[in-house]
Amino acid sequence: MEETIARILTELEEINQIPNTQNQTPLISRSTLLDLLSLLSTNDPDLVSQLFDDLPSKSLSPSSLTNLLSFTMDSAPSYSILASKVYLSLLLSPNSPVFTLFTPISFLSFLRSLRRAFKNCPSAQSEESPPSHAPPNRKRKGGGRVRGARGNVRGSGDCSEEASDTFDMKQVFKVFEMLVSVLGLIHLDRFPDSLKSLVQTFGEIPLMAMEKLGNPSSFNRLMDLCSRVLSEVLRAEHGELANTAAEVLKALSPLILMVKSQARSFALGFVTKRMTELGNESDGVKKAVVNFPRYLAQKAPEKAEPRALAVDSIMEVVKVMDFVDQIGYMDYVLKMTQGKANLRLLGVDLIAMMLMSLRDPFGVDSDVKTRDYWGTKCLEALITRCSDLSAGIRARALSSLAQVVGFLSSDDRNKGILKEVMGLSEGGEERPQCGMNDLLKNRCMDDKAAVRKAALLLVTKLISLLDGCFDGILLKTVGMACSDPLVSIRKAAISALSEAFRTFSDESVTTEWLHSVPRLITDNESSIQEECENLFLELVLDRVSRAGPACAPKKGSVSPESYLTTKSLEGELELLFPGGILILLKGICDGEVTPWVKKLCTSLGKKKRLKPKIAAALQNIIKTSESIWLSHSMPIEKWTAPAGAWFLLSEVSVYLSKAVEWEFLHHHWQLLDKPGSKGKLQSPLLQGNANEDGEGVESNSVAWAGDRVFLLQTISNVSMELPAEPAADLAHNLLKRVEKFNMHSTEVNAHVKALRTLCKVKSLNPEEADQLVMRWGQQLLSKAHEILEKYISDDKEANNNNSFFTPPRSGSRKGKQAARASRLLSKTVTAVYTVGSLVVVCPAADVSSIVPLLYTVVTSGNSDPKLNKLPGPKVSLKQTAPSLYIQAWLTLGKICLADGKLAKSYIPLFVQELEKSDCAALRNNLVVMMADFCVRYTALVDCYIAKITKCLRDPCELVRRQTFILLSRLLQRDYVKWRGVLFLRFLLCLVDDSEKIRQLADFLFGNILKAKAPLLAYNSFIEAIYVLNDCHAHNGHNDSKNSQTESRLFSIRGNDERSRTKRMRIYVCLLKQMAPEHLLATFAKLCAEILAAASDGMLNIDDITGQSVLQDAFQILACKEIRVSSHRGAASDSAEVEEDGDSSASAAAAKGRAITQAVRKGLIQNTIPIFIELKRLLENNNSPLTGSLMECLRVLLKDYKNEIDDMLVADKQLQKELIYDIQKYESAKARTTAAEAVAGMQNQGVYRSPPCVPKAATGAHPENKMNQKLSSDSKVASAIADAAAEATARSVLREVNKGAMTPPLKAINMPKLKSNQAGSSAKNDRFLDVLESLRRRIDDEN
Repeated sequence: MEETIARILTELEEINQIPNTQNQTPLISRSTLLDLLSLLSTNDPDLVSQLFDDLPSKSLSPSSLTNLLSFTMDSAPSYSILASKVYLSLLLSPNSPVFTLFTPISFLSFLRSLRRAFKNCPSAQSEESPPSHAPPNRKRKGGGRVRGARGNVRGSGDCSEEASDTFDMKQVFKVFEMLVSVLGLIHLDRFPDSLKSLVQTFGEIPLMAMEKLGNPSSFNRLMDLCSRVLSEVLRAEHGELANTAAEVLKALSPLILMVKSQARSFALGFVTKRMTELGNESDGVKKAVVNFPRYLAQKAPEKAEPRALAVDSIMEVVKVMDFVDQIGYMDYVLKMTQGKANLRLLGVDLIAMMLMSLRDPFGVDSDVKTRDYWGTKCLEALITRCSDLSAGIRARALSSLAQVVGFLSSDDRNKGILKEVMGLSEGGEERPQCGMNDLLKNRCMDDKAAVRKAALLLVTKLISLLDGCFDGILLKTVGMACSDPLVSIRKAAISALSEAFRTFSDESVTTEWLHSVPRLITDNESSIQEECENLFLELVLDRVSRAGPACAPKKGSVSPESYLTTKSLEGELELLFPGGILILLKGICDGEVTPWVKKLCTSLGKKKRLKPKIAAALQNIIKTSESIWLSHSMPIEKWTAPAGAWFLLSEVSVYLSKAVEWEFLHHHWQLLDKPGSKGKLQSPLLQGNANEDGEGVESNSVAWAGDRVFLLQTISNVSMELPAEPAADLAHNLLKRVEKFNMHSTEVNAHVKALRTLCKVKSLNPEEADQLVMRWGQQLLSKAHEILEKYISDDKEANNNNSFFTPPRSGSRKGKQAARASRLLSKTVTAVYTVGSLVVVCPAADVSSIVPLLYTVVTSGNSDPKLNKLPGPKVSLKQTAPSLYIQAWLTLGKICLADGKLAKSYIPLFVQELEKSDCAALRNNLVVMMADFCVRYTALVDCYIAKITKCLRDPCELVRRQTFILLSRLLQRDYVKWRGVLFLRFLLCLVDDSEKIRQLADFLFGNILKAKAPLLAYNSFIEAIYVLNDCHAHNGHNDSKNSQTESRLFSIRGNDERSRTKRMRIYVCLLKQMAPEHLLATFAKLCAEILAAASDGMLNIDDITGQSVLQDAFQILACKEIRVSSHRGAASDSAEVEEDGDSSASAAAAKGRAITQAVRKGLIQNTIPIFIELKRLLENNNSPLTGSLMECLRVLLKDYKNEIDDMLVADKQLQKELIYDIQKYESAKARTTAAEAVAGMQNQGVYRSPPCVPKAATGAHPENKMNQKLSSDSKVASAIADAAAEATARSVLREVNKGAMTPPLKAINMPKLKSNQAGSSAKNDRFLDVLESLRRRIDDEN
């Protein structure tokens, strides 16, 4: 060892003589470091003492040795770990001068070497497999030591030579273990900077090690050593424990707030386990741990995913805290929910996590009142945030509340408390801030999609708490959400409404579900269609299937009484059909629900998802209803099945023909087809028209006929399964019934369709079936021809006879003839309708003999001389037999659909009748026929589309709505194109008098048209302004009389407020459909084609319509919809959520906003000259539009106040006027706001200056909204201060006058003021001046 010491001292002496310059740094060579390490590892006190004793002989000192080691640790990355190990060994060696060797600078060099070692680690597997490219010469010996020492400078080649030793994990582990021992010797309380650096370094090492190390065992061992180092730091010898613990937690916070990783797990584990244990022993550490969640809350990121991880981390720490400390942190979080937006958002997340993570949030196991427990306060705060001003916070609060309700409602003890806090308990108090029904109604109709979606999710979770008390308005609101434009909202609404229907079986929920969900089978989104099918199968068909087998009446369960009221029978049926089956079946047969049920059954049948048990259950329900009726000895001819049962069976039997029994159908056909079945118009059971006074039950012919129609449809559906002989008998009976022409129209269709189906069963092949159909078809046509011809001849004869009889004929004879004529008319109407039904099922039928008679009917009484020569009645049947007249047009339309040649001749006749008919029912039928003609004969009808669109302005709402729906369908299917006047005429539907038509129009323009023809609104916008004002001042209008008549019909003429409001609503709807670039282009077109046209004299501003066009242009340019907002164009609902972690997207959005602003500014600069010229023209003509122009300019330039001087350099007068107008407008607005605020203060009896309102405004209180509005504007604040002072002075004067108003000064002969003493005269004179000025001000106001 003597030789080793000598070698060490010699090299240290040589290195010490090397000057420390910028080009080279004195470093200890690797060999010397190894010699030092071997010497120190002996732990021999004598050898160590000898080393330190010999240092002065070489002009060295322990501090110089420390400095050399610091240089080496800083500048020799290849073996800095070795130098660090030597440095720690020196400190740990026996008899070493520790306080001399340890310096803050050397310790900082040691910490930097640790950081550098992890940063320069080449790869995760370097510790096990050294790089193969390392050169073989690893060490220089002998005299090369000095050269090697001199070569150990920055940038030397030895770094690469020693690459294999750069990061030896075993050496690092040894260094960490030695550091733990050193911290036991040296107290860092005298070196606070060193302590802080140590903590920061070991807060960074886990993250660097995680990136470099691939071996989990090595990383775990490293983290264990880091934990030991940090634990050693947390000793009283190293300083105040509270401060040290705070530094440790601050250093670990970046790891805790990062994404899930091993480093985050280490940091959380150290805080929640080790520091918690230390906190039990030290109040300082405990205090730091208690305050740590608050620090994390302040440092939590705003993005969604990192914020969620921060919340998880905070909750991990809160869970290990004492209950008292948890309550304290809960109070802190409640205050956060009233702070800035980011803190409110974080507070919402934390409250939800605390309610779901901490034990017993409502204190059900404690003696504390529930109202005062921490969970109740948190829940109330969360409900309050559901009305926050920020949409993102509202959405997050609603979704968090949904999670909390879903989690806590699993415990029955919490349900009552939840209901009480939310104001949902029966007869419970509605808390002013916690009325959930009102809150949910408002949030379900929120402007932001994310809020609506979260509200619907909350509705779904709350259903388990409602106990059947579902608010009717809220139910309607959820039903309306099923038609939301966004797919995600529709899905959420379907889920909420279906959960309510699954839970409750009352009539209101069932009706709303049936009217809202089944219609979505026609939705454009396939996933919604599938969800609709699944829900209908689960909630309707499966429910009916389960109820069917269980509904058979038990013996003794029915009353033997033969005289019962309807209610008693309904109650008995409801007992046998549980779960609201009767209500469900009744709702299915509603006219608005029936089409969607048909589509659903068809879709499910084609996919083979209908099960035979559905048909069996429906048959069982009908049988059970019949048996209950008979058990009370009621007449069977007055019985009807439960409403909807036959309808649903007729729909499912198409795909379940084998599941329907022929005996069942045959039995009920015999019951329903009896000659006397058409009785009085009363319903026995479910139609709700029974006599409640005890007069028994009577039959309802309408319900009876409906059941018979559905039964016929069922028979025709299963006819392929019927035996041949019963089928032939049934067909014969049906034909006999049809030939009598005494049935209702719906029955006629069912009979004809059933006949056609039964002919297929009787026939051996399709040709024979067609022949059979043609045979009985011609038979029916001939009989119908006879009846129609007889009626026409009788009518003509009666008209001729009446013309010869001047005196009145006998009353009895006339009455008999009238009765006979009435019966003949009814039979003729049915015969004509039967011809139409026959043509539909058999288009090849010969109707050549019928068409002339129908033509005679529809042209009867025509004033055309050519038509008067034809045989037929001279008096129009439109007046004498309107039902026959309407049916003739309907049948003629069906014939034209089957015969193209006939249609070519008769379509103009249909259009003519559509234009001149005064019967709304006939116009409605003609519109439907024209729509069918458009599908079948598109080219023939295309030229008449403009005439059809006139029905959009029909006086009858039904005709307008029917026309709108039919034309919309044709437009979507491309049978009609958006060209010509069609689009412009559709615009008026947006302001129709009917609310239903307005809703349909909003949906068409806002959803369908926006996707199908996105440029249509932009291309037609300017023309729409002229057309809606009926202005003919441009070349696109023809001034013909016919054109002017139609243009007036499809315009909203007038400059009154109502007309302007209607037109503006249309303009706003069109602007909302435009992309940002089209808004800018529309702005330019308005200026060029309207404003410039007016200034150039092309638009006559003396005409009232020209003035309306110009005023509309001013209003459009000033409206907010034409401005390009920063979020315009975000089509998906995800764009409305506040979290968007894509920085590149935000940068692109910022760039887009900058470009848009630049383009808009350029547009305004180019527009200013037009405004200047137009202003001069309007002023010269003393036009009332000058004010509108100035208001428009003020709105356009309010965002460019600083650039007004440059923009209006051509007109200084206009510049001054605009600046004055802007200032005047803002002052007036401030005074108005101040007056409103002061009035509110007066109502409260308090006059005060505007309060200092925190930025976190709570949306639940309108006072906070007003306060935020007042404090955000200095002008408003100044105005309100003046108004408050004025009001205060006025109240003081009133009090001085004892309630009497101060009289005007002119009414006072002499001021009654006492003279003051000379000593205070000046001071009192000033007070008198103030009083007099106040009186004058009040007198002026009075």
